[in-house]
Amino acid sequence: MPLEGRGRQMVEQSRETPAAHRSGEPVATKLLRIEAKARQEHGLKFVNLYYLMNEELLLRCFKQLKENKAGGIDKVTKEQYAEKLEANLEDLVNRLQRMAYRPQPVRRVYIPKAGSHKQRPLGIPCLEDKLVQAALARILGAIYEADFIENSYGFRPGRSCHDALRELSQTVEWESTNYIAEVDIKGFFDNVEQDWMMKMLGHRIGDQRVLRLVKRFLKSGVMEQGEIRTSEEGVPQGGSISPVLANVYLHYALDLWFEKVYRKSCKGKAKLIRYADDFVVCFQHREDATGFPTALTERLDKFGLEVEPTKTKVLEFGRDAVRQARARGERPGTFEFLGFTHYCSRTKDGKRFRMKRVTSRQKLRAKLAKLKESLKQKRVLPTRWILEQVGRKLRGHYSYYGVSDNHRGLVRFYREATKLLYKWLNRRSQRRSYTWTEFKKLLHYFPLPQPHVRVHLFYRPAHDCLGSRVR
Repeated sequence: MPLEGRGRQMVEQSRETPAAHRSGEPVATKLLRIEAKARQEHGLKFVNLYYLMNEELLLRCFKQLKENKAGGIDKVTKEQYAEKLEANLEDLVNRLQRMAYRPQPVRRVYIPKAGSHKQRPLGIPCLEDKLVQAALARILGAIYEADFIENSYGFRPGRSCHDALRELSQTVEWESTNYIAEVDIKGFFDNVEQDWMMKMLGHRIGDQRVLRLVKRFLKSGVMEQGEIRTSEEGVPQGGSISPVLANVYLHYALDLWFEKVYRKSCKGKAKLIRYADDFVVCFQHREDATGFPTALTERLDKFGLEVEPTKTKVLEFGRDAVRQARARGERPGTFEFLGFTHYCSRTKDGKRFRMKRVTSRQKLRAKLAKLKESLKQKRVLPTRWILEQVGRKLRGHYSYYGVSDNHRGLVRFYREATKLLYKWLNRRSQRRSYTWTEFKKLLHYFPLPQPHVRVHLFYRPAHDCLGSRVR
């Protein structure tokens, strides 16, 4: 490269956030400026970010920490840290600026994995580590939000699982989808290669202190049963920085490859819709869909990731798939995504193809098992308190699973939850507490929330209503 060209490149890579941003502006404004800069210049490498790790940002992060959360290995709670909040934050910032701050190992706990007897590992950071992670996540998010693809929905501001489901409905019903590739990445968070992670961050982050701090979190280790184990690979689940790092990793390892390489090689339309490490791909043509798993396996292998073969498949799906399946005397296939089983159907008047969804059996069984265990443990508590807790769990279930076409799934969960409630209220003593008639009278005075669809996932085609949602 000519000297003049190298000079321009060095200026481009070393340009930093202007010094004016260090003025009395709030941190939120500075982050907005960084986000705007990242959107304007996609090749810009930010070399001056660490000054944002100040008391103002950490205080904002502290206020947003949830109450009564489990503590890390030091067992410090939010309430205890708040007793000397100003002094604690001043000391934390001082250590950060001297690069004397070192994250402590996360406390390893296990939670039941939905729909199986396996357990999912989680890492619980110490409170100060939660603060620093949250601050880092805000800084990284301000930069990478400009880079992430449109159809990436996981852990991003203003985006949700329902948005991903809505996009999937639009794609399948209106964009010539005939095949679906359902993919599962085996143990994603445990198999992230940290060297690749740092190289990926280095594309946009030139501030070595920020990179060093991220690396310290990756290497901080895990404490399990009193023993500390170092972390040579993976991103600990449970920390607030993990979702951002996961999105960055999959952005480079998966999203960009699909958009710039694989999709351009396809003969027809193709779209990847991703929520964190859970994703599906919609294809128009068979050869594009059937070639995807092999190409994906080769791509992910370069970054230390594997496809789970037992949970990965390509199936015919869409209006043409229904016709072809019936011609063979078969039923069209189904696929799982974000806790729902998606299947081929038609509108109420039978005139148009519709993709519908119902709560997956695996998730339904897992939710009911969790409710059963809760009722079993708390059945001796006052009846009114138990009913309030069950009502809260039902409302939480409806808020996620209460989507278009899933009223049947909601009713099933409500009925099974009611049966469990009746069963465990009658196991508080050797004598039966309620007959079924008495139990129904109890629910009349203390009613449980009824199944209700809360989220509508339909789009009309753009030529019909300019892309607005059907309400």
